[in-house]
Amino acid sequence: MKLFPRAAVLLLFALALPSLAQQLIVGVSWSNFQEERWKIDERAIREQLGRMGATYISADAQSSSEKQLNDIDALIARGAKALIILAWDKDAILPAIEKAKAARIPVIAYDRLIENDYAYYITFDNVEVGRMQAREVYKVRPKGNYAFILGANTDPNADFLHRGQLEVLDAAIKRGDIKVVGKQYTEGWKPEVAQRNMEQILTANGNKVDAVVASNDGTAGGVVAALAAVGLAGKVPVSGQDGDQAALNRVARGLQTVSVWKDARELGRRAAEAAVLLARGTPMEQLPGRTIFADGPKKVRMNALLLKPIPITKDNLNVVLQAGWITKQALCQGVSGPTAPAACR
Repeated sequence: MKLFPRAAVLLLFALALPSLAQQLIVGVSWSNFQEERWKIDERAIREQLGRMGATYISADAQSSSEKQLNDIDALIARGAKALIILAWDKDAILPAIEKAKAARIPVIAYDRLIENDYAYYITFDNVEVGRMQAREVYKVRPKGNYAFILGANTDPNADFLHRGQLEVLDAAIKRGDIKVVGKQYTEGWKPEVAQRNMEQILTANGNKVDAVVASNDGTAGGVVAALAAVGLAGKVPVSGQDGDQAALNRVARGLQTVSVWKDARELGRRAAEAAVLLARGTPMEQLPGRTIFADGPKKVRMNALLLKPIPITKDNLNVVLQAGWITKQALCQGVSGPTAPAACR
């Protein structure tokens, strides 16, 4: 009788071994976790992995290509059976993809293109994001001097966005309705770099800038700061994307025209789901929503999932409120009076 409890424990342990052996670790390599939005993505990834019985581990490359390569080696050494990679540099990351391929570890190219057909590319339709940005700015200012504040030149998304922007604006540029008076890439998508670039464009043009197509909310924040310094904030339409809380507040206050909302919760959830399914043997061709993407610089055909963005302006701020993306207090801080958007009344 004294042996029975021990035998029972051993039996239960033996029965548990298969499930322990099947424990799946997913490693996430962040390019620069300091940006506000990545914390939202991370929460969604963690929660979905938990629902699917997988474990989350991560590393922050801190805007360093060399560190990101070392981080991925470390994630693999810690037992990652699938990788979700937000690449800092589209080219520098390629040796890590080849290493993962050799180890038969699935790779999710998260939000930013890694042009290697072994990776499964999950993002929003960034060309359409660019179109949305340009459309909303053009509605407000169909003629005048335009400046383009682009993203990082190491990130293919910067060029996808600009391609979409030009699809909308090119005819007006060719007619002479729009004059491009400045165009700058933004190192690392850093707001302070965007601000400095915008300041230089304003100086070069005697502050005669009528519209700014900025490629994300961080760069838009830098642009608005530069405009505020010369008394133009709220007078010059400015675009952005990501639905950052500060940007949505700027939209409510009339300082930013549009933030194209890409629900990072959905992006994170779908990436986590795909990572687990691939690690458990599901072919890419059978992943939910899978399509073919071949619009990268090298035209490599890749399996991909392209989610749909939503442009948020002062007229539809209720969309992000109703989705629980932002609280009314955060959205409407500093907003009052008869010109306040409906969502803040």
